[in-house]
Amino acid sequence: MENLTIKTIKPKSKISENSVLVKFFCIFDNLEMELLELERDISFKINARLKKEFYDKETGKIEFFPSNNIPSKVILYKLKENDINNSNYFRNTLAGLVADLKKNIEKNILISLPENSEVINVYEDLEYLYQTAVEGICYGCYKFDKYKSDKKKKEKLSVSFISDSARVVKKAVENGIMLSDSVAFARDLVNEPAMGLTPQELSKRTKSELTKAGVKVKILNKAELQKRKMGGVLAVGQGSSNPPQMIIMEYKPKVKAKKKIALVGKGVTFDTGGYSLKPENFMLGMEADMGGAAGVIGATLAIAKAKLPVEVITIVPTVENCVSGNAYKPGDIVKTSSGKSILVLNTDAEGRIILADALELASKQKADFIIDMATLTGANEVALGGLSAGMYTKNEKLIKGLSDTGFRSQEKVWPMPMWDDYSEFLKTDKADIKNLGPRYGGAITAAKFLEFFVDDKENWAHLDIPSPSPENKLTNYQKKYHSAYGVRLLFEFAKKLTI
Repeated sequence: MENLTIKTIKPKSKISENSVLVKFFCIFDNLEMELLELERDISFKINARLKKEFYDKETGKIEFFPSNNIPSKVILYKLKENDINNSNYFRNTLAGLVADLKKNIEKNILISLPENSEVINVYEDLEYLYQTAVEGICYGCYKFDKYKSDKKKKEKLSVSFISDSARVVKKAVENGIMLSDSVAFARDLVNEPAMGLTPQELSKRTKSELTKAGVKVKILNKAELQKRKMGGVLAVGQGSSNPPQMIIMEYKPKVKAKKKIALVGKGVTFDTGGYSLKPENFMLGMEADMGGAAGVIGATLAIAKAKLPVEVITIVPTVENCVSGNAYKPGDIVKTSSGKSILVLNTDAEGRIILADALELASKQKADFIIDMATLTGANEVALGGLSAGMYTKNEKLIKGLSDTGFRSQEKVWPMPMWDDYSEFLKTDKADIKNLGPRYGGAITAAKFLEFFVDDKENWAHLDIPSPSPENKLTNYQKKYHSAYGVRLLFEFAKKLTI
C-alpha cells in the first residue's frame, strides 16, 4: 500500500510527540486497572469526568489531548458485547478511524488491540484478528480520486501495533497488505467510469497486473469468439463500438494442487439495458455492472500472490450492453457455444446471456467446484437488502464452505431455493430456454437459467451480488466507493480448500 508502513513495537516503547495512541479495551477487562496502567504509560492523569464518560458512554469511545503532548492525542474504545460478535469490528472501526485521522494529516498512529481469549475466539486466532485490523487500515487509506483536479498529495502514514506477539503480527501484516492490495486493484476496476474501462481496457489491465503475479492470461477477441461460436457474448456486445472479449486467467501453483476451482465473473463494463432501455435513475452506477468480474479477478490475484496450493481457472466475459442499429433485440434467438439456444425476451437480462458461454467453457475445465459471481438481479437485492449476496447451489459442501468463509471474511452469503420446479418458468416453444421468467422469484429463475448451461450442476454455485457490492453506509470502508465484493470471500474459500 503506497505511502503506508505498518510495524510492531513492544509495550512500554517510547511514544513520540506527533503521534496518536489508539487503545481498545474489552468489556471483560478490568477497566479501572487498565486505565491506571495507561496513565502510567503516558504520564498523564485522565480526569474523573472522562473516566466516568468512558465507563457509561453508549458509544464506548472517548478522545483527549495529554497536556504534555506525549502522545499528542489519545483515543480509547470500549468494546461492548455486541461489538465482538463478528470478525468485522476492527476492520470497520479502523477503516473509519484512519480515514478521519488522515483528514488531519496524522502521520503516526499507535494501536493497542485486546489479545484476550474472548476476543480472539471470535476471529479464530490472533493472526486473523490482526489481519482484519490491517485490512481496515488499508481500506481507510483507499481513495478513487484519479479524475479530481484538486487531489492532495498522499501523505506518508506510519502505523505501529503495540504487541508482544511480534512474529504473529508480522505475518498478519504481510497477509493483510497483500489481500488489501488485491482488493484495491479490484476496487479501482469497479469504480472506474465506463469511458475509462471498456472491455478492451479491462482485459489490458487484468493481463498487466495478474501476469506480474505469475498468472497466465489469455484474451479472446471478437474473431476468436466467433470461431468458438460464443453467440451469447457476441450478441450482447454487438451493439457497442467496443467489441466484446473473453478474459481467461490460469493460476497453477508450483507445488501439487490440492483442489481446482473455476471462477466466472460477469464483466458488463456498462449496461444501458439495450433496447429494453433502463430509466435514468437505474442507469446511474451501471459502470459497476462488472462487479462480479472485478471480484473474481481480485480473488485470483490474491490467491496467486499468496501462492496457495490450489489451481484456479478464471473466466470473464466482458461487453458493453448498448443501443445501436447493430444491437440485439427482444425476440431474437441467440445460439451459445454449447449449441443451446436462448429466446431473448428482455435485453436488460444480458448478464446471464454472456455467462452462458463462460459457464459452458468453465464446465470443460474438470474443476472440483465452479463458482460464478455477478451483479445479476434487482430481485436478489429486494430479497436480501445490502447485507448479503444470494447463494444458489444444490451442493451442501459449497453451502457450508461459502457460508462459513462469508461470515469469517464478512462478505456474507445466504442460501436460496434451487428447486427444479422453477425451471418450468423458463420453458419456451421457440428455443431451448428464454432469458426471463416471471416477476416473482426473478433471482431464482435467473440462477436456474445459468444452471442450464453448467454440465456439473452439483458442484456449481452462483453468487448474486448486487446488494453488498455498491457504495453504502453499512460499513466505514464502503461509504464512498464500490467495494469489489467477493475478493475476501473467494480468497478465504480457496484458502480453506487447501487445509
